Amino acid sequence: MTTSAPAPLTTALPESMTASVLTEPRRIELRQVPTPTPGPGQVVVKVEAVGVCGSDTHFYETGHIGDLVAEGPVVLGHESAGVIVAVGEGVDPARVGTRVSVEPQTVCRRCEFCKAGDYHLCRNVEFYGAWPCDGSFADYELIDDDFAHAIPDAMTFEQGAMAEPVSVAVHANRKGQVTTASRVLIAGAGPIGVLNAQVARAFGATEVVVSDPVADRRAFALAHGATRVVDPTSHDFAEFDEHFDVFIDASGNGRAILQALPAIRRGGRAVLVGMGVDTLEMPVAMLQQREIALTGTFRYVNTWPTAIALIASGAVSVEPLVTGRYGLADVEEALLKAKTDPTAIKTMVLPGLAATR
Repeated sequence: MTTSAPAPLTTALPESMTASVLTEPRRIELRQVPTPTPGPGQVVVKVEAVGVCGSDTHFYETGHIGDLVAEGPVVLGHESAGVIVAVGEGVDPARVGTRVSVEPQTVCRRCEFCKAGDYHLCRNVEFYGAWPCDGSFADYELIDDDFAHAIPDAMTFEQGAMAEPVSVAVHANRKGQVTTASRVLIAGAGPIGVLNAQVARAFGATEVVVSDPVADRRAFALAHGATRVVDPTSHDFAEFDEHFDVFIDASGNGRAILQALPAIRRGGRAVLVGMGVDTLEMPVAMLQQREIALTGTFRYVNTWPTAIALIASGAVSVEPLVTGRYGLADVEEALLKAKTDPTAIKTMVLPGLAATR
């Protein structure tokens, strides 16, 4: 006697949904596409809020980031939160209705990296919004059950979506080994730089200096985490020679990185988060003689519980970063907002929001 596989547990979902689809560089179309169906161990999330990331904008403008190339249509977006509306086989049906922040990656769970807990280094990782894996600029999205992290009832969906960029900062600060009384230098006062400053303070750093050439962003950083800000185009960095325990680059600017390296104390650490340059000539002799540890970061790993707790407790304040909100019909405008408006910090896409025009 044979039995069929159990059907996914689900609420009544439509057969199709609306999605903002990148069809080629600088062209996004609003399309009706099939609503995802959960497989074993998966859940479907009704998307309520999606943060716009600089990588989304770069994909939109060029069709690639480094060796990640959009070889066909793809839904961008990976900073999301929403409500579980369907679960697949093996998932507790009580999860339906749970408010969640989505960790936007799928990994193999079998390789040496996954088994060691470093699943972000999985060679077979599929990251949301990076072709061929569709992202979150849509009515619904599909995710592994354990990567849909429950958020407190008091947390807004926009706050839940911000757990993704906060996770970037948590991972960077962990790599930098930021701890009580650390002195931290951060290059770049965009969303990631500001969040790194707040996380550094939450981890116990007593001095957090943020460097950025834009006055408005310096002022914002000073009000939201930094203990001091400087203009890298005019400040004499000789003042900081061998001063900081940790340098975190959130700019991706080669000049900013090279300017900051002499400011790291002997035995200190440099963490490269920003993506901007593919190659950079480094002062190897100085790095060796001072035994400065230089590392990059690749997204994040095991960060969501910490990110959610930091936001929920108020140790990291994300609400002031949200400076604009758009519906799915206005994703192109949302993607370019940070470039067209110097006061913009973080733009949200709300699938339930009507078009602004």
